[in-house]
Amino acid sequence: MAEAHQAVAFQFTVSPEGVDLRLSHVALKQVYLAGLRSWKKKITRLRNSLLTGVFPASPASWLVMATAILASQASRLDPSMGLIGKIKEHLPASAYLSEPARAGLGALAFATLLWLGLVVTMRGALRALLCYHGWMDEEHGHTSLATKFWLALVKIFAGRRPMLYSYQASLPRLPVPPIRDTVQRYLESVRPLLSDPRFQRAAALARDFERSLGPRLQWYLTLKSWWATNYVSDWWEEYVYLRGRGPLMVNSNYYAMDFLYVTPTPMQAARAGNVVHALLLYRRLLNREEIKPLMIQGTLPMCSAQYERMFNTTRVPGVEADLLQHRQDSRHVAVFHAGRFFRVGLYHGGRLLGPRELQAQFQRILDDPTPPAPGEETLAALTAGPREPWARARRSYFGSGRNQESLRAVEQAAFFLTLDTTEQGLLGPEPGRALDQYAKALLHGQCHDRWFDKSFTVIIFRNGKIGLNAEHSWADAPIMGHLWEYTLATDIFQLGYSADGHCKGELDPDIPPPQKLQWEIPGECQRVIQDSLRVAQALADDVDFHTFAFKDFGKGLIKKCRTSPDSFIQLALQLAHFRDKGKFCLTYEAAMTRLFREGRTETVRSCSIESCNFVRAMMDAAQSTSQRLALFRVAATKHQTLYRRAMMGAGIDRHLFCLYVVSKYLGVDSPFLREVLSEPWGLSTSQTPIQQFELFDLKKHPDYISCGGGFGPVDDNGYGVSYIIIGEDLITFHVSCKFSSPETDAHRFGANIRTALLDLRALFNLPTK
Repeated sequence: MAEAHQAVAFQFTVSPEGVDLRLSHVALKQVYLAGLRSWKKKITRLRNSLLTGVFPASPASWLVMATAILASQASRLDPSMGLIGKIKEHLPASAYLSEPARAGLGALAFATLLWLGLVVTMRGALRALLCYHGWMDEEHGHTSLATKFWLALVKIFAGRRPMLYSYQASLPRLPVPPIRDTVQRYLESVRPLLSDPRFQRAAALARDFERSLGPRLQWYLTLKSWWATNYVSDWWEEYVYLRGRGPLMVNSNYYAMDFLYVTPTPMQAARAGNVVHALLLYRRLLNREEIKPLMIQGTLPMCSAQYERMFNTTRVPGVEADLLQHRQDSRHVAVFHAGRFFRVGLYHGGRLLGPRELQAQFQRILDDPTPPAPGEETLAALTAGPREPWARARRSYFGSGRNQESLRAVEQAAFFLTLDTTEQGLLGPEPGRALDQYAKALLHGQCHDRWFDKSFTVIIFRNGKIGLNAEHSWADAPIMGHLWEYTLATDIFQLGYSADGHCKGELDPDIPPPQKLQWEIPGECQRVIQDSLRVAQALADDVDFHTFAFKDFGKGLIKKCRTSPDSFIQLALQLAHFRDKGKFCLTYEAAMTRLFREGRTETVRSCSIESCNFVRAMMDAAQSTSQRLALFRVAATKHQTLYRRAMMGAGIDRHLFCLYVVSKYLGVDSPFLREVLSEPWGLSTSQTPIQQFELFDLKKHPDYISCGGGFGPVDDNGYGVSYIIIGEDLITFHVSCKFSSPETDAHRFGANIRTALLDLRALFNLPTK
């Protein structure tokens, strides 16, 4: 095979005349360039570690301080008040060091110690400042003088030109809430959902837990919070994600969509070339830590730890628990097309392949007529099915030989790419239904054409539409959202396409072609694959999806109500759900806790006593508009309070979850915790924020909007709702549920959401378009 020959750097032949050594200069050059690139990356990482380690100061500030101290010494001034002399006394005597040289070294040592002390002081001051969260309780647009002064101090100590991880050491630790507060807030959250006898029982269990077992579990949790960086995140990753034995597909993975109205090129290979190149540009920024850390109000830093495992990461199945495997670098992507797997290199001649060169590589794959090997076409179904059979099959059939090499090429790839054989988007006479199919194609596809274990899979459809499927354990959706926003904007506004739809740039004819991966899958393994495929297909066929764009009004009109757009939508969802099912349910809304180091998410229990009172008023024709408006204000204020508490680490569910984990380690049983963690989330919601407004102007390019992304239903009889607020006039929704449930219907619930939003507009007497 051509690729095998190109991999050989030298050949030799033993003959009676001796050894004939023939070197391949082309191959040796590639080896040299690869090594050079590797050393450059090591030096960059070392440099970034130094800059991050001394932030908010900088090496230049050390130079300024050292120069100032040396200048004062030369002027016979002693700013150290005798310390430089003490340091000089402890320097080893040497014939090579004159007295002025010893004095200079003493001054440099003093300047270094003083500088390090200032670094520690500034970092400690910044951490102390970031522990203050009183600004969250203030009404938007009415900032107190105390908060303005606090923000000014944060700006002073926050430094200039931060890198991605510059603030990590300055972020405070997630606090452990008092048990009394958590129990009280839990009881308050379930009160509108329980009858009086059931609530009295729940309260009795809660109070007994608070008095007896709770303090013992809390002691261990407090101890962990002192020792570990974050008392929640490692257990959350392990027990919620990695120990789950069910399929990742639908149950855990989520998706993101392309631009809703624009497809920049109908050429599949060209779109793949630009998108892959844009992703690699982002990876380069990530490796260099040149991505700006996300800041609230442009001042308050958020944790960036989740970015670390974005690329070169895969979830390896285990019998009892999976493992996240991350590599520092990867020089290829794994590609799937028409049942075949390929390995595509990303570098040649020590440089990153350009979009036009990547397009040529993908076109070669599209033109390749080679049929898949037996079992290869549906091999990826192993990643879509239950975890234990996949773990056992991996150990039995992929531990050696060709299968091991090919699996390693997939798992060690920068990411996974599917060149899909279908077309998606706003197609056909019913574009709404087509959008639903587009969502399902991204969420599960054919159950065997996505590698669900990879950190993310990019899908390029035959008509040039694209999408993303992401594994959830390594990071949350806003992290992937940041990458996806950059990719879409770079694809269109930086890279672009020629008039005939091809990628721009030049071609190097010497680039090696893609390498088809070889598999030898025995019959026993093929039967395991088919079993996983049957489970995955049954799960996929049961998913009911409805994706729609709500265009009647958006954030611009909601702000005229003087309320949070998120609270407005959450109350609309509560109203829609009550109309849909005739009852209230436990509602999950994800809130970020990234104001704390290694923070991930906390739950906002959006169904509250106040929201239920508002919904009942909306359903009661006897209630006046003024009464409904008053109840809306109270409910919206309560929701904002709950959201702020969650962001400040004062939520309910992560604390109770960690107490439950401690109880399992101690081998004690808590009826209270067992019941709390078994309660179903009848409505699971999440908002995906738009984070990079500077990439392009939405007002100038109104058609370049993404429909956001979504996820599968969390409960068999419940709904999953993802929404994204785009610009001032658009909100998109992704509604999921299961066909098998007699209680749910995604399109019915979507219609109820529309009606609820319009009813809220009428309640506030807002103008129509």
